[in-house]
Amino acid sequence: MAHKSEELIIEVLDIHKSFGELEILKGISLQVRRGEVVVLIGASGSGKTTFIRCINLLEDIQGGRIRVNGRSMGYRERADGSLVRDSERNIARQRRDIGMVFQRFNLFPHMTALENIIEAPIQVLGVPRAEALEQARALLARVGLADKAMHYPSMLSGGQQQRVAIARALAMKPQAMLFDEPTSALDPETVGEVLQVMKQLADDGMTMVVVTHEMGFAREVADRVVVLDQGELIEQGPPEQIFSRPTHPRTQAFLSRVL
Repeated sequence: MAHKSEELIIEVLDIHKSFGELEILKGISLQVRRGEVVVLIGASGSGKTTFIRCINLLEDIQGGRIRVNGRSMGYRERADGSLVRDSERNIARQRRDIGMVFQRFNLFPHMTALENIIEAPIQVLGVPRAEALEQARALLARVGLADKAMHYPSMLSGGQQQRVAIARALAMKPQAMLFDEPTSALDPETVGEVLQVMKQLADDGMTMVVVTHEMGFAREVADRVVVLDQGELIEQGPPEQIFSRPTHPRTQAFLSRVL
């Protein structure tokens, strides 16, 4: 396994999130160190997806703090302590540090795999086209799709599209990667190929926060498993502890249903 650092990459402090009257996140705090793989598990509706969407500022928070690389993400504090959202330009700049892979692949259907990967480095980072193409080909090889560069998304399986989406996120050279149930929309036979790419990223030392129902992956790859339930972080620890000796009754109840 890659060496873990003490350096904090993601720091979430007491975040709260509501949709109208419904409180989704009830004061969650989490620290993720460089090179660490943190897997979030819990029942559907427990707030896992909302939580990682808040880290990437795809959802507004009503309270708390998010820092990436020691920098406050997305909000400035008013004199009265309330939060005001930063400018979209600043937020876009901060998002570059965090790659995000969604359930649905969100590839541009009119672009080839290669074009999907080079778009953001060229447009956002100003990488010269020749250099972006070279990087993109290397990334396609890294996710096992060197021969699919000129294929459009409609010509690829779900698992192949998700691997292109991972390569696209990596093209921005992020400090950390967030995965929101990256295999839940896939046919069972393609789940393994995506998990294998993620496992390789973990072995290479990528900082990762993963929401998944794949308990085998959590057990094998996670440095730490975090259990969310009804918008609260109820338990966290090494995989062997969470899966073999969970202490919280709600963790025990959840695992008895899924294992």
